[in-house]
Amino acid sequence: MNAVTMPAAGDAPPTVDSPWPVGVLSNKIRGYIERLGTAWVEGEIVQWGASGGNVYGKLKDLTLDATVSFTVWSSVKARLTGDFTQGDRVIALVKPNYWVKGGTLTMQVYELRHVGIGDLLERLERLRAQLKAEGLFDSSRKRALPFLPHRIGLVTGKDSDAEKDVLRNAQLRWPAVDFSVVHAAVQGDRMVGEVTAAIKRLDADPSVDVIIVARGGGDFQNLLGFSDEGLIRAVAACTTPVVSAIGHEADRPLLDDVADLRASTPTDAAKRVVPDVSDELNRVQQARARLSSRLTGILANEVHRLEQLRSRPVLSGSDWIIDSRSQDLTRYVARGAELVQRTLERAGSGVLELRSQLRALSPQGTLDRGYAIVQLPDGHVLRDSDAAPAGTELLITVARGTVPAVSSGTADVEVSK
Repeated sequence: MNAVTMPAAGDAPPTVDSPWPVGVLSNKIRGYIERLGTAWVEGEIVQWGASGGNVYGKLKDLTLDATVSFTVWSSVKARLTGDFTQGDRVIALVKPNYWVKGGTLTMQVYELRHVGIGDLLERLERLRAQLKAEGLFDSSRKRALPFLPHRIGLVTGKDSDAEKDVLRNAQLRWPAVDFSVVHAAVQGDRMVGEVTAAIKRLDADPSVDVIIVARGGGDFQNLLGFSDEGLIRAVAACTTPVVSAIGHEADRPLLDDVADLRASTPTDAAKRVVPDVSDELNRVQQARARLSSRLTGILANEVHRLEQLRSRPVLSGSDWIIDSRSQDLTRYVARGAELVQRTLERAGSGVLELRSQLRALSPQGTLDRGYAIVQLPDGHVLRDSDAAPAGTELLITVARGTVPAVSSGTADVEVSK
């Protein structure tokens, strides 16, 4: 490109007294930018529009959220070997071009190529390995889905087939199911930000028990946003279980790995999240039937046991109790009378024996054998003749009666008449 000719006034530095005209500044900017030359850049086409044979669009770096405009002139477009559209990841040979009249910066495209699928897969696998090493895909951190969620959060495209499939199948399985639907772009440059924001919004809602992220499939490049590192980390940070229902079997996005449950399709997600009311009613009926059968069996066994108990003699009539107790009582009374009689007899014999012994040893027994008892006037028994001097009155007790007497002073005793 030819060198830019600057006005003489523009060679001096601008001051408040001698400012540059806008045209001078614009030409200096254009000259500086044109000296940058060409460069290969990579990004995602977020806008692609043809006009007059030329193409005007925008290229975005989703990682840094940076966007530049580009222009593909008709002559360059004729040489392109592939078809390009919004959402494609491309490598472009561009040269910065500053349009002085409009004051805008655009990139003039000289070559445009699709990013190789192999390159994307390699980057995706590197990111997958990094996140796996951090434990974001561990089964131990995956949360179990509730049996019957009170409210389901759904992140999907507005009026999309995925939304209709989830709502229809969920309501067919459980008519009272409640949804909180947040619409978001599911492809393109707004996809990552909107889906991430929708997930965070639903996760912050305490009434939401599970979140479904649904999209009706798509090609590999259109689903790359579901492998965005920021989106994956946002899902990993959720306290609410997340179900991935992207519907892409081959080269599945990282969202499937970090989600608590992966569903093959939106329809499959509805079936996995919401129980079938008819199946549950059948299970309830089966449980009630089993319970009734068990209770019937238990009651039948108890009735049979009661009948067996009642059939025993001990419970068949009450007379046997009185009869058996009467016999026992008669036996106990007879036994008691016998024991008392024996005791009395033994006691009587003992009394007779003691009586005999008592009689043999008593003073009367001695008197009956011919002995006598001499008593002094004071009633004391005379044991020594010296205790009865002459003239002492004595009383002699014999076996039958008493005899008064007077001591003669010797061993002789004079019996009074």
